[in-house]
Amino acid sequence: MEALKEQVRSFWNQASCGERYAEGDTVKQQLEEQARVRYELEPYLFPFAKFAEGKGRDVLEIGVGMGADHLEWAKSNPRSLTGIDLTERAAEFTRDRLELYGLHSDIRVADAENLPFPDESFDVVFSYGVLHHTPDTAKAIREVYRVLRTGGICRIMIYHKYSMVGYMLWARYGLLSGRPFRSLADIYARYLESPGTKAYSVAEARGMFRDFASVTVSTQLGFGDLLSGGAGQRHRGILLSVARKLWPRWFIRRFLRNHGLGMMIEASRAAARPAFMAG
Repeated sequence: MEALKEQVRSFWNQASCGERYAEGDTVKQQLEEQARVRYELEPYLFPFAKFAEGKGRDVLEIGVGMGADHLEWAKSNPRSLTGIDLTERAAEFTRDRLELYGLHSDIRVADAENLPFPDESFDVVFSYGVLHHTPDTAKAIREVYRVLRTGGICRIMIYHKYSMVGYMLWARYGLLSGRPFRSLADIYARYLESPGTKAYSVAEARGMFRDFASVTVSTQLGFGDLLSGGAGQRHRGILLSVARKLWPRWFIRRFLRNHGLGMMIEASRAAARPAFMAG
């Protein structure tokens, strides 16, 4: 587990998620361009995160990346804002972004599986596209539950197993490689982003969130599923170029809309029961 975690750390220390979109002559231009492209490619992120709900609350983001979302949390005027990431590279990007806007957060390099915070420290916990990278995702989710206050809410995106991205990767590295029985789990672990990346069924995700009082799960078609953005650049080649031109996006949106890579999970921790109801 620790060896795999070091591989994950090394992978993201080479380039933070979305760094290829950071173009411009100054640091501010680069960070703003990265954020612009991020929200253009993922317009559903704002409605899911509900950044405005951070106002007056203690907020934790797990996996700050380049800090675009963290800046939005900071703008919401939270009572306190804390962010962690496995890499110093991401922490520095996020500190730089907030400093450019005169905003502050407690940014730390830390492990999602061992959060350095006391029980029930936060009202809101947010993590987008991160926890499927840590070797023990279930443990990380238990940590989310532990640091969340009673009555608090978490919003977490992890990867959905039965996705168009997964099917494309299976076609390339399973079917066309003469290994049609290769599992999706093996495909994701070897070929989607950092080593050991995982994806889950809705039932598996609900199982990991079973301690929460209420859990809402939905799937979201993303730019990778629709071949409409930079996804797949790790797998450049003529097949990808042809697929981009012929990809039946209208058909996928209409008939396969539940086969997106993004699994959006909103879960709350039950409020404490009144004393007269105890026992």
